[in-house]
Amino acid sequence: MRLSHLPIGRSPNSFAKVLITHSWAIKSGTLSDIYIANNILCGYSRRQESWLAHKLFDEMSQRDSVSWNTMIAGNVNRGNFENAWEFFKNMKKCGFELDGYTFGSLLKGVASAHQWSIGQQVHSMIVKMGYAENVYCGSALLDMYAKCGRVEDAFLVLEGMPERNPVSWNALISGYVQLGDRDTAFLLFACMEQEGLKIEDGTIAPLLTLLDDAEFYLSTMQMHGKAIKHGLEFENKVCNATITSYSECGSIADAKKVFDGSFGTRDLVTWNSMLGAYLVHNKEECAFNLFIDMQRFGFEPDIYSYTSIISACFEEEHKKHGKSLHGLIIKRGLEQSVPVCNALIAMYLKSNTRSMVEPLSIFESMEFKDRVSWNSILTGLSQVGLSEDALKFFGHMQFAILEIDHYSFSAVLRSCADLATLQLGQQVHVLAIKSGLNSNEFVVSSLIFMYAKCGIIEDARKSFEENPKDSSITWNSIIFAYAQHGQGYIALDFFSQMKMREEVKLDHITFVAVLTACSHMGLVEEGCKLLKSMEFKHGIPPRVEHYACAVDMYGRAGRLDEAKALVESMPFEPDAMVWKTLLSACRACGNIEFASQVASHLLDVEPEEHCTYVILSDLYRLLRRWDESASVKRLMRQRGVKKVPGWSWIEIKNEVHAFKAEDRLHPNSDDIYFLLGVFMDEIRRLDDVDDLEVFMYSLG
Repeated sequence: MRLSHLPIGRSPNSFAKVLITHSWAIKSGTLSDIYIANNILCGYSRRQESWLAHKLFDEMSQRDSVSWNTMIAGNVNRGNFENAWEFFKNMKKCGFELDGYTFGSLLKGVASAHQWSIGQQVHSMIVKMGYAENVYCGSALLDMYAKCGRVEDAFLVLEGMPERNPVSWNALISGYVQLGDRDTAFLLFACMEQEGLKIEDGTIAPLLTLLDDAEFYLSTMQMHGKAIKHGLEFENKVCNATITSYSECGSIADAKKVFDGSFGTRDLVTWNSMLGAYLVHNKEECAFNLFIDMQRFGFEPDIYSYTSIISACFEEEHKKHGKSLHGLIIKRGLEQSVPVCNALIAMYLKSNTRSMVEPLSIFESMEFKDRVSWNSILTGLSQVGLSEDALKFFGHMQFAILEIDHYSFSAVLRSCADLATLQLGQQVHVLAIKSGLNSNEFVVSSLIFMYAKCGIIEDARKSFEENPKDSSITWNSIIFAYAQHGQGYIALDFFSQMKMREEVKLDHITFVAVLTACSHMGLVEEGCKLLKSMEFKHGIPPRVEHYACAVDMYGRAGRLDEAKALVESMPFEPDAMVWKTLLSACRACGNIEFASQVASHLLDVEPEEHCTYVILSDLYRLLRRWDESASVKRLMRQRGVKKVPGWSWIEIKNEVHAFKAEDRLHPNSDDIYFLLGVFMDEIRRLDDVDDLEVFMYSLG
């Protein structure tokens, strides 16, 4: 048997066959036969054994174009385009003939590496050497331009091709799909049909990814029909894309029908597509059942499966499932997978426990952490009110990772705002400028928020004015800033300016901000008009937070009956936020009877929330109804609810000092209380207001 006829394929034991062939070639002295050497070289390249392929290539006494093409293709397939490019340049220097396979492999590497400028050089060589009309080269050129986002150039290549095949059309369609150009992609598809070209899974699947909204439901049905017509409905790519498209168009029922119909041809992506569809439609229980079924049918979940199903456990009601999944992940040995760990951290952060114990435990156990890991913990610390810890953690981040991104700056600026630490906030602002992220919309929004919370509304406005004004995020922030500073008319003026900008889209947060401004300024009629105009004029249905703002607005104006009527007219059940706002309105208006009714609703919804007990008890106390006040406090004790003390912060020489009433934790508390006692004794000795005013003036 000739060595050149030994089968060298892609089977699991083919690498052993390549080694045997190589050994026999050395032993028999036939390695000098260029056909045999190329066959072995091809075997190593296919098996991704790059070092053996390189070693053999260097030892070959003779080489031809096939040898060089094999090395170029091998490096491209391994994702090492730089090496492939070097082999190409050396091949050219050594005078070997370049052919369609050379250019085809090289252009595939250019496309993967997105090296468009090199692609242009290769295109020039193809034209010079007369390969412009070669179908293989033309398809590779078109694919390269399309994947590099140069669809106009890809289109020109297609027009110049004497023979257009489905591969060329599919590459061009995929290029327009990648750019999100729906109209052109479907126009090309129509042209394909007119030319009578074969429609493949690579044609229909990319187009389905563009049908991702309810308005495209009929188009999805049409594409599904075409897939059936061409016998492609059971092709995995088409089936999976159809499930996702139906789901994103709002029809989970149709997605389920496609999934059920693919029983004999499902792959892991099919299961994951259906899993994602259930989660998009908030059908968490169906998602959990599907996750179990996929394993019963022998499909091992991958990283996507785990991260998706973990996202279904964010709500408190599914917390037990989340803990079970965490155990399964440890059992399957995935506890060091960065995406899975990040998903677990997010799950624990969003499970409404306001505890950082589990997220920090997972974070500390991770051998490798990416920016998402760090930012998740930083954001979590900021959101649960551990702002001092967030600032310290940000300091650790600067030493642990090379680059701080806009998520990091946004989170740490929010912590600076919560603590009203102006000096630290200004330092972070400088860091953002140095990093070139000071104009990022999220960073600008956080800067506005930070300066406003620190009482420097002028700097908040400066941050807004000095940066691009093409995002609703920054507009919403500046409206909020002026609303919270009691400058409602300026806030409304910004709202008017925002409406005049075509590139800025109003959203539900805009109306929360502007309703807040109306509430703080007592502009009840203006606020009512805005609430009514939201849906019919701007297409934004009012949410629960908008009703809460309106209730607050009526309460501040002393119009409790209208606040009550508004809550009763809401198109959905009031949540805790609305009841709390209404309770505050009752307190402001001194209506104890209605306050008791509202408090009973709140105690059912949030029995562990201390604010309700405190507000109701204080209200009874102010009206000298001592028995009811004591009864509320007794109920609070019985339920084990404790009042969370309010903290104050002061920043001195870049150091934040936190304290609360009767606090003895500060290291200098003895000196502080001694000095406070001296002040109190001095105040008691003062006989009249004038002396007191002089004394207070001398202190400050």
